[in-house]
Amino acid sequence: MENQLIISYLQNELAIDPSVHFSLDELTGKMEAYISGLIQNDFQKLVHMLYKIDVSENKLRKVLSENPGEDAAKMIVGLIIERQEQKIRTRKNFQAKEKGSSGMKDEDEW
Repeated sequence: MENQLIISYLQNELAIDPSVHFSLDELTGKMEAYISGLIQNDFQKLVHMLYKIDVSENKLRKVLSENPGEDAAKMIVGLIIERQEQKIRTRKNFQAKEKGSSGMKDEDEW
């Protein structure tokens, strides 16, 4: 289920028809190529995308500085997927808490 949500996100981010089915590995490869293109041709768009996705700038800098000579696009995609996984877990936890709080009185609920 979590992989499917990540796949849906990546397809949306890459503007890939959602009716076309890819594995997470295939989409990760496509995302790496896309990010590599942004690094070379449209760095501002990459920065905007990472801001929109909410990838930690400090974490990104740390990962890049600790791995000189490694493929930056691959590391960035790893951080994007990690961030999406965090968002999915947070949403699940929030929804579980919402369901658990349904026993509250009406005036106590928001």
